[in-house]
Amino acid sequence: MKYRHLGKQGLRVSELALGSWMTDVSEPDKQDLAAQSIKLAYESGVNFFDCADAYSGGAAERFLGKTLKQFPRKELVLSSKVFFPTGDGVNDQGLSRKHIMESIDTSLKNMQTDYLDLYFCHRFDPETPLEETLQALSDLVDQGKILYYGVSEWRPVQILEAQLIIQQRGLHPMSVVQPQYNMFDRYIEHELLDVCGKLGLGIVPFSPLSQGLLTGKYRKGHQIPAGSRATYQDQIKALLTEDNLNKVEELIKMAAELDTDLSTFALAWALRDPRISSLITGASKPSQFKNNLKAIDLKIPDDYYPRIDKLFGFKKFSRKIG
Repeated sequence: MKYRHLGKQGLRVSELALGSWMTDVSEPDKQDLAAQSIKLAYESGVNFFDCADAYSGGAAERFLGKTLKQFPRKELVLSSKVFFPTGDGVNDQGLSRKHIMESIDTSLKNMQTDYLDLYFCHRFDPETPLEETLQALSDLVDQGKILYYGVSEWRPVQILEAQLIIQQRGLHPMSVVQPQYNMFDRYIEHELLDVCGKLGLGIVPFSPLSQGLLTGKYRKGHQIPAGSRATYQDQIKALLTEDNLNKVEELIKMAAELDTDLSTFALAWALRDPRISSLITGASKPSQFKNNLKAIDLKIPDDYYPRIDKLFGFKKFSRKIG
């Protein structure tokens, strides 16, 4: 395993992390597979494990905490998130001080730990003043319940506004951003990468394989594999357009030229930028994560990057005046 600093922070995280967004803990056999994946990740040098209080109604946090209890806490970088509803009460969601303070205690209990290394605002809350949210997060650092905090899927202007409030109030700084990023969704390359780079924020993208589209399991002219998430999840089904599947076929050819598979190719591509601290990957079984590990050592030749840009018609946004 290789490690990168979390932005300008001293903390180092594994280039691949294991996330719990799609971890299925509904049945004992699925729990066993998930536990095997976690054990494999740890034994392969992964130190970063990501979760959220809303995943599986809290069951994902409880399962992750129970499974990781066998490993030394000091060797782990644990993260969770707050924002989405965790109950039916009017204050059981959002980024109010009340919800943050109650949610962190629940997450710590669920994950059987005294502190979280990283704590994310899962989304932006337009109904709560930023000052209230940021003060609460900074207070959690003072209390030792979290070491670093960050945000997920906030726009650059929202991050910059938060940064101004942090500076004005002398709060503990924001340290990390968790956006979606993959070959099919490159919005962070227009502004967010530059903003995070200038502020020294770590970037730990989720969905680097575009919810499975970049694994090669979904192919043009082929039936959707039985048991795959596309058989029951609308988010993935919406990605299986003819145009997207045509791109997948071209990417599979590029990967084959390098004697590798699409998953490895796509993850190595996302790791090409040193501003990316870690990629949060998912794995429903150990073999998938074992395959993902190959991306750590894959070096994609420079001439492949313009080929990929051309395939997707990607060009970083710029506006010339005059």
